[in-house]
Amino acid sequence: MKVEVDPWGSNLLDQDEIIRDFGLELLNAGEFEAASDQMKRGVFFGGRGLKIIADAIKNRKKFYALTGVQPSSEKLHLGNKLTVDNIKYFQERGAETFFVIADLESLATRGVSIEEARRRALNFHIPAYIALGLNPKKTVFYFQSENTTALKIAYECSKKITENEFKAVYGSNDPGKVMSALYQMGDIFYPQVREPAPTIIPCGVDQEPHIRLARDLAKRFKERGFFSPSSLYQKLLPSLNGQKKMSKSEPLGVINLPDGELKKKIMNALTGGGGNIEEQRRLGGNPDKCMIYELYKDHFLSDSELSEVYFNCRSGRLLCGEDKINALRVVSDFMEEFKEKMEKARSVVDKIKFARD
Repeated sequence: MKVEVDPWGSNLLDQDEIIRDFGLELLNAGEFEAASDQMKRGVFFGGRGLKIIADAIKNRKKFYALTGVQPSSEKLHLGNKLTVDNIKYFQERGAETFFVIADLESLATRGVSIEEARRRALNFHIPAYIALGLNPKKTVFYFQSENTTALKIAYECSKKITENEFKAVYGSNDPGKVMSALYQMGDIFYPQVREPAPTIIPCGVDQEPHIRLARDLAKRFKERGFFSPSSLYQKLLPSLNGQKKMSKSEPLGVINLPDGELKKKIMNALTGGGGNIEEQRRLGGNPDKCMIYELYKDHFLSDSELSEVYFNCRSGRLLCGEDKINALRVVSDFMEEFKEKMEKARSVVDKIKFARD
């Protein structure tokens, strides 16, 4: 049975099944110049059209990077941090970056007014992304509701896809989802309007339907000469209980940015320890089933630090309680630094000139 991928859903997806069913490319970190630790560790694991991006970096050719946020609430989580980590990598290698505030999508799928979405984006989301490492000097920012060019492209896309094709990609013709997807298409092609060039979109693998549709549509824009967009997928971070993807809809399993319940969440996280202390000291733990180790691997520790934690856990030297205390300290330090940077970033937002065409 073919796996179903819903970009608006919250179920944890099997990456191996997605790679198999949709024919995704596995990421070869060796192809990318100075690949990040997250690329090497499989945190970013695959995508589409990756070679053209790797070649653009290697040959110092023009390429774009696209990211954004749907301001449906004033919350972000560690999955958003991964996206910024990825964007930062491409910015540092010459990508002209575009950041879209999906206020129309928030209205269509979440019922958030344009005015409220704007307030949230200016007061929270944009400062947060800058605090996480997005370079505003190398980024074009815009709101969906204000960018007439992106909207025109969305309308053009609506003439190039049939109802049956849409349903085959998304499994539904829900009007809100149709509008949302078309807005996404406008955003994906917007960077290429003035000068077509490869475009990389780092995102969760749950966004694969959007990428697949955009790559099909690119072939139908011969008059514009658009390149097919490329994607680099980050794995879906599991909840701290190990069951579902880390999502804003599951408050006790997600580490928010910032988070007032950090201690409670980390101390109750699923770990790979034994039944009791004596058993764990004798048999060791299983870091491969530990959500604390996942946090370390995905976000916080160097290779040498990660190896030390892995060995000490396997050998029984490091117990789960001690590990959680260590993790709490590491993540708390990160949060304090994040909050300080976010306050500084608020002053930057006032200077941003948002693109309107």
